[in-house]
Amino acid sequence: MIIRPQYMDMLKTYRDVPLVKILAGIRRCGKSTILEMLRNDLMENGISPDHIISMRYTSEDFDDKMTDKEMYLGIKKQMNDDGRYYLLLDEVQEINGWEKAVNSLLENTNTDIYVTGSNSKLMSSEISTYLTGRYISIPVYTLSFAEYLDFKKSDSRSPKELLNEYVRFGGFPIVALGNFDEHSSYQIVEGIYNSVITNDITRRHNITNFDLFNRVVKYILENVGKTFSANAIAKFLKSEGRSLSVEAVYNYLSWLEKAFVIYRCQRYDLQGKSVLKTQEKFYLADPSLKYCIMGFNPKSIATMLENIVYFELRRRGYHVYIGKNGTKEIDFVAVQRDERIYVQVCRRLPEESDREVSNLLEIKDHYPKYVVTLDELATGNINGVKIVHLADFLLSREY
Repeated sequence: MIIRPQYMDMLKTYRDVPLVKILAGIRRCGKSTILEMLRNDLMENGISPDHIISMRYTSEDFDDKMTDKEMYLGIKKQMNDDGRYYLLLDEVQEINGWEKAVNSLLENTNTDIYVTGSNSKLMSSEISTYLTGRYISIPVYTLSFAEYLDFKKSDSRSPKELLNEYVRFGGFPIVALGNFDEHSSYQIVEGIYNSVITNDITRRHNITNFDLFNRVVKYILENVGKTFSANAIAKFLKSEGRSLSVEAVYNYLSWLEKAFVIYRCQRYDLQGKSVLKTQEKFYLADPSLKYCIMGFNPKSIATMLENIVYFELRRRGYHVYIGKNGTKEIDFVAVQRDERIYVQVCRRLPEESDREVSNLLEIKDHYPKYVVTLDELATGNINGVKIVHLADFLLSREY
């Protein structure tokens, strides 16, 4: 088992803190394995195995009609003394009212509770009702490039050679662990994608016009990293002779977000210092989700580089926005407490350098500014703007 230190460090920080630790992310991004790592770490630290209760609530393992009371009693039954128990509860969103069971366990037993799920029903109003102020949300993403290199330690290729593979194949752990060709990799990811679409979206929300839903998804895949609205999607469908209300498009976007397939990136006005409600962008949980449906296209690499940088910033704890500075756009404004960085992403320099650098130089503050590129030769500093290769940016500890 390959350890993912970022998540283990976070879980250790919150160990025995009286909060429910909720790990949420797309299916197969590694949540169950993180719980397994946690279990091993607990035992290495002297916790008796019979005081670690691991439960997995998939439909294959449990009747999908299990109630929250049955969930509560099933766990309580495994507690044989008054000692402290560690509860590792996987895919809890499959149990209706799970948050009531977890709240009762938190209140009535001597427990430290960790739960995972692949649908942000985990973050719904029910949690606000039953677990207000009593949980910490820990987002789980597919592998970062640094983690990908850990998974490929036995590979003799250089980090920059492996970066090309990471860009094409993405960061799902099951793909990184194997030695698959492109076709096999995309088949695996397509299976993950179909599982998410079937279990977390179409079945949960009773979508009957599957073809129309798929067309909306394909539109989003084609426009990753571009600004568009629900209204634009509805108009596009109309031009194809299809009819779908703007409200239905909003629902589809929301459901894709809740299944962690797409992530919404809002626009931030640097001059007005406010978050704007229009012209958002969406990024995919993993680049391979686009390629498994539409095939790999070198022309699309530029936007998928943005996708990779966006999630690297999120992994590092930044709130990430698209920057609006007058009429100019900054790819990313990343904010963490009182600090921020500005990032432009482009495939090649120097032909794009004037625009990318000048946009950053127009920002009149002293926060770090980066242009991130795949260009091997374009590194250095232009009037304080750092030109960085993508591999170096992803592996840097500077920010």
